[in-house]
Amino acid sequence: MEKKIFADVSEKEITRSIASMFFETIQEYSDSDVIILGAGPAGLFAGRDLAKQGVKTLIVEQNNYLGGGYWVGGYMMNPVTVRAPAQKMWDELGVPYRKVNENLYATWGPNACSKLISSACDAGVRFLQLTKFDDLVLKNKRVRGVVVNWMPVSALPRNITCVDPVAFESKIVIDATGHDSVAVKRLMERGLVEWKGMNPMWVEGGEDAVVNYTGEVYPGLIAAGMSVTETFGLPRMGPTFGSMLLSGRKAAEVALNKLQQMPESPQIKAK
Repeated sequence: MEKKIFADVSEKEITRSIASMFFETIQEYSDSDVIILGAGPAGLFAGRDLAKQGVKTLIVEQNNYLGGGYWVGGYMMNPVTVRAPAQKMWDELGVPYRKVNENLYATWGPNACSKLISSACDAGVRFLQLTKFDDLVLKNKRVRGVVVNWMPVSALPRNITCVDPVAFESKIVIDATGHDSVAVKRLMERGLVEWKGMNPMWVEGGEDAVVNYTGEVYPGLIAAGMSVTETFGLPRMGPTFGSMLLSGRKAAEVALNKLQQMPESPQIKAK
């Protein structure tokens, strides 16, 4: 007779526990302080910093995994690099890395990415994966949330079915969707903002510019990471990720400042 190892649990209990926790997120975070679109390095770092300050933060990601391109560096090789001083952010997360020279540092993408994901989760960020951005909630010329749908729905032919999306409200939305820059583009399509598209590669200029340009592009909408590059027509920087991390941090700082100016401001923790 085989030895019994695990406790008795029924299939229905497993299903109910998954559904209960998922819909707990739906119920609690349909009204968030900040909704971040995109769970790449910029979105994850922004979410981590915000949640650590007590900000109710939801990250919406269209893929079934988190991390975006941070899992791999370039050309399907998984080491990733940052330029000084961004290695200090790896220090915060406990990411081990190699010093290539005085200005350049490298580590394994899976390690750096998993540490950042774990840190965001530990801070209290909630996630909706396989969830596709559809539109913005726009009230009185200010972004006040997002409209989303199941990612698989976008693959269905329109002549088969129509599945209406749902909306999540928030005080601020951060577009960290990378090259897609979906929220900024939606406003551009309506003539409310400009969107220029990315310029050719220039690592030094591109990294400095993406951090400098990170900020509010329309009332209630902040651009972070490669969304900044695409919005303002900045140079691309390729497989180095320091500007993504620093842009995420700056986006969180901008969001915190905006939240503190609102009459319905959440209780922000002292640093």
